[in-house]
Amino acid sequence: MITLHVFGPGFGLPDPSPFCMKADLLLQMSGLPFERKRGNMRRAPKGKLPVIVDDGFTIADSTFIRLHLERRHGVDLDKGLTPEQRGTAWAVEKMLEDHLYWMVVQERWTNEANFDRGPRHFFQAVPAPLRPIVISMIKRKVRQNLHAHGMGRYSPEERLELARQAVGAVAAILGERRYLMREEPCWADATVGAFMVASLSPVFESPLRGVIEDHPNLVAYAARIRERYFADRDGVRAAA
Repeated sequence: MITLHVFGPGFGLPDPSPFCMKADLLLQMSGLPFERKRGNMRRAPKGKLPVIVDDGFTIADSTFIRLHLERRHGVDLDKGLTPEQRGTAWAVEKMLEDHLYWMVVQERWTNEANFDRGPRHFFQAVPAPLRPIVISMIKRKVRQNLHAHGMGRYSPEERLELARQAVGAVAAILGERRYLMREEPCWADATVGAFMVASLSPVFESPLRGVIEDHPNLVAYAARIRERYFADRDGVRAAA
């Protein structure tokens, strides 16, 4: 059986990480049996989660998990899509992962109220005398990463405009369909679903959430994903 290593529920979400939610959705959509386990980033091959372990294969990174499911298990959720549709779906995935993701990070880690509601809880296991030092160090690293990516260089107004463009593009592609490219999910729905659910978390003060809420089809889509795939662990039950 495949073992999926993730963080576990938090922030009112099935997982605080959109990428862990994506991997969970990939596995659920694939129909392959799997179990969830709370992961350890320090032991992960790339120092990040998610990771799967599948019959001796250890695969890190949600995109490579998808490719592993395709190549080793013969699962192709894009079967029936035209080459153009496959290209559009892939482009949407990468736009969200390489663009919208950093907006989520910016909101959660650089807004002090949001940090207190969310990421601060990651540090509870750190001894109290060391905790402020570790928090300061990690927050500095996050700011450096945001600056290196470019998202940290934008003003709040500029980030909001970029969010409107990205979210508007996804809403236009989705249209009135139940899922991104058709009435049943394709691979990209794991990414889109994860990011829509994560961005709509009511725990945080979020201009990004407001942008998504301006598109009723995306709100309905996120609710559909959550009900179909996460109804039994709606952000409250810890991973095994």
